[in-house]
Amino acid sequence: MPDRRPRGYQPDWQPRPATQELLAAVEFILGRYAAQLPLTIRQIWYAAVSEGVLARQERTYKRLVDLLGMARRSGRISWLAIGDGTHTAVEPVAYDGADGFRQAQLDAARGFRLDRQAGQDARLEVWCDTAGLVPQLATVTDPWGVPVYASATGLSGKRAAAQRAAVGGHGCVRILVVGDWDPNGLQLFAALAEDVTAFAALDAPDVLVRFDRLAVTERQIAELRLPTAPVKAGERRSSFPGASTTQAEALPPDVLAALVRDAISGSRDTEVLADVLEREEAQRRALLERFPG
Repeated sequence: MPDRRPRGYQPDWQPRPATQELLAAVEFILGRYAAQLPLTIRQIWYAAVSEGVLARQERTYKRLVDLLGMARRSGRISWLAIGDGTHTAVEPVAYDGADGFRQAQLDAARGFRLDRQAGQDARLEVWCDTAGLVPQLATVTDPWGVPVYASATGLSGKRAAAQRAAVGGHGCVRILVVGDWDPNGLQLFAALAEDVTAFAALDAPDVLVRFDRLAVTERQIAELRLPTAPVKAGERRSSFPGASTTQAEALPPDVLAALVRDAISGSRDTEVLADVLEREEAQRRALLERFPG
């Protein structure tokens, strides 16, 4: 049978009353977490569950996926409000002429930045198991010049992390990890730490590489009363200390943002950063002076 699911834009979409109520609740959630956009669909689902809008059942998550698909196709919800981490592209650099090239240079000068981690005792990176959370976390880390990576990386990504540790003149690299609290999440955390540090032993032998689990932790689950699910029978491992599991997306977006922000700010020398920002601004002004008009 042909697939009759909606395709392309759907400007004439007319949701039923029950769907309109759920859509209004979603719009309220997006407004509440406007500073943390884009959200993942599962983050929206957890927020709706915590507010009693949806039951905590997989069928309600699937319903939300369908709803948000139509809401974006129809223009009711911005495409920029939701991230799923699936859009990856490599595009050639091209200009519409000399004027376009000049404008690109001017834009680059306006956005000129120095390495804002220069001079700090440790270089920081944030890694996240959920690729859809990367853009959201990057809005938090950007002022400090801290990069965010999806930690579900292959062998090349692990080696690249070790090679990054060798540049910049830092004696320590701290990798702050946001991941699910479940057997797979902890296994991924351990495997990443072991593999990257093993590569770094040769690629950056004078640099200490540390992996710190930022979220989710058992303490956060208890203190924030995060929703849990039983460990699946096929995933039980003797090394997993928990009796239940929790996804990183169960953390309220503003709470997750605060955890990342506090972890970074608490390990930065503010005077060193202020000096970098001062030099950055001076060099930016000098670059802009080269453009007439």
